[in-house]
Amino acid sequence: MKKQFDLIIVGGGIVGAATMYKIQEAHPDMRILLVEKETELAGHQTGHNSGVIHSGLYYKPGSKKAINCVKGRHELVAFAKEHKVAHDICGKIVAAISEEEFPHMEKIFQNGVANNVEGVEKVTAEQIKEIEPHVECIGGIWVPCTGIIDFPGATKKMCEVALQIQSESEVHLGEEVLDFVRGETETDVVTSKGSYRTKRLIVCGGLQADRLAKKDSVNLKEKVVGFRGDYYELNDEAKHKVKNLIYPVPNPDFPFLGVHFTRMVNGDIECGPNAVFTFKREGYGKTDFNMKDTLDALSYAGTWKLFMNNMSFGINEYRRAFSKKLFLKTLQRIIPSLTMDDLRPGRAGVRAMLLRQDGDTRDDFRIEYTDRSIHVLNAPSPAATACLAIGDDIRLMAEEHFNMEVGQD
Repeated sequence: MKKQFDLIIVGGGIVGAATMYKIQEAHPDMRILLVEKETELAGHQTGHNSGVIHSGLYYKPGSKKAINCVKGRHELVAFAKEHKVAHDICGKIVAAISEEEFPHMEKIFQNGVANNVEGVEKVTAEQIKEIEPHVECIGGIWVPCTGIIDFPGATKKMCEVALQIQSESEVHLGEEVLDFVRGETETDVVTSKGSYRTKRLIVCGGLQADRLAKKDSVNLKEKVVGFRGDYYELNDEAKHKVKNLIYPVPNPDFPFLGVHFTRMVNGDIECGPNAVFTFKREGYGKTDFNMKDTLDALSYAGTWKLFMNNMSFGINEYRRAFSKKLFLKTLQRIIPSLTMDDLRPGRAGVRAMLLRQDGDTRDDFRIEYTDRSIHVLNAPSPAATACLAIGDDIRLMAEEHFNMEVGQD
């Protein structure tokens, strides 16, 4: 006899955990199973990102990214305060180095105003010196509501709270989902350790989102392509050169925010990330390789369109990935006093990007549903910041399409 659950969630990153928490909170009688293939929650994107609580500065007004980032940020901070998750609303500087950056800086400032990013203001080079004394720039933006947080800690706490609400709900770690077998009214979720039956399924697969969707017969034309980001850390003697968070004005022609400085909740200072195509979706080493992942990406037209559209950027990112000197040169644009001795190699992360067939990476958050399942297909940054808002969206979608009445299973 297969064990039956009212809902099964696949994926133990912060979006999966937030979804479990939000649905369990609204439906305390539901028996929910969350299945994660790694032996810990937050093992991939959630645990390898920069730990920043984003403000909502960079996202197109009216987009899901913009709306959910601001809404989710408020919820995340409130959750962290209530449940004692390590965090600090320390603020950040966006520093303009040349006058050519002012038009795009103005655009993201206006985005911030339109997105109700509280306290955002343009500041002079002198004002920036008071906040970050080692930054050399000609002006910038001060964003006081940006912060830092322990995202893995938040992920674990969300699951913990959900399990406190319903003792018959479960979280299974080290258990990979292999297939979905559809019956007339229910779905069997087949894993590496067994099989479980449910009428409702939610998949938050991150780097494996496209493959899991296809196993559930979702007609998906796009593919997930991974981009690795490498970090350096400042040595203890150099940590005083960065107080909190320092970002460049992002290049509008490149789909990433650029190398920045982040004070983590443990006091370390990270510098990065760059962005390079990875030959292994879950590979964090510079030479990691997986044949299936590589063939999957390089047989897809969208990957080559992205390469062609960003050729010079891509080459520079690769050179910087293997050259500490070039990485330092990028950092010195903002803090010229940094030296080679100030840096030590840090960790790396991989971002999942649902890449369109035309090579565009700038799609909004994307969640789709079938008659009995919901798939989070695209949840890049600021998904971790927005996780509780995304979880609410998924809850509402589930209530509408799965005939779930509040307070009932």
